[in-house]
Amino acid sequence: MRTDGRKHDELRVLKIIPEYIKHAEGSVRIELGSTHLICTASVDDGTPKWLAGTGSGWVTAEYGMLPRSTHSRIRRDKALSGGRTQEISRLIGRSLRAGVDLKALGERQVYIDCDVIQADGGTRTAAVSGGFVAMALAFKFLLDQGLLRTLPLKSYVAATSVGLKNNEAILDLNYDEDSTIETDMNFVLNHKEEFIEVQGTAEGAAFSQEALNQMIQLARTGCAQIIETQRQIIGDFYSGD
Repeated sequence: MRTDGRKHDELRVLKIIPEYIKHAEGSVRIELGSTHLICTASVDDGTPKWLAGTGSGWVTAEYGMLPRSTHSRIRRDKALSGGRTQEISRLIGRSLRAGVDLKALGERQVYIDCDVIQADGGTRTAAVSGGFVAMALAFKFLLDQGLLRTLPLKSYVAATSVGLKNNEAILDLNYDEDSTIETDMNFVLNHKEEFIEVQGTAEGAAFSQEALNQMIQLARTGCAQIIETQRQIIGDFYSGD
């Protein structure tokens, strides 16, 4: 049993609340245990200059942590401009673009804003999973408005963390686990169990191929469960088939 009583292959309680922000084209509040984020999707006409005239759109992301989302206050300027913040923002953008038909989006840019209001580990993976639903809701809004001919989605996108503790793979790390773990990995997958991104580091000892295989299988299990929760919200207009 783990510090919060979960089994090694058990996600924290996951809730995704759609249409959480009134003015955004798409929005959710995602709760993964005690990690809570607000994810919004905003649509602008036009694309970055380097894409102008190509007929292709773009998806980009910005991630941030509110000053008291953690145990001690984070300075607002540091929370918005630090290297970790930029790295996670790029991860979210890359991950979500993998699930989008950018040509079908047309010359529009979608901004995914992921704001952590309470952190207990796994904020980047929750941002990807929640950001995907917010983005899909924004696409549905554009479709309903007659601004898109088809929904520009190629696949579901979900993310989870996996680690090694005492040579056992465990799923969905909370902060206590993440801060003491021997190996920490983040996986982004689609609904076909194809890998979009893998990040991993041995914090202590090196890990074996067998241990890596165990972590991969747990990541597949976790992402499949997250995608089922995503389907409960957007499955009526996007099946992923």
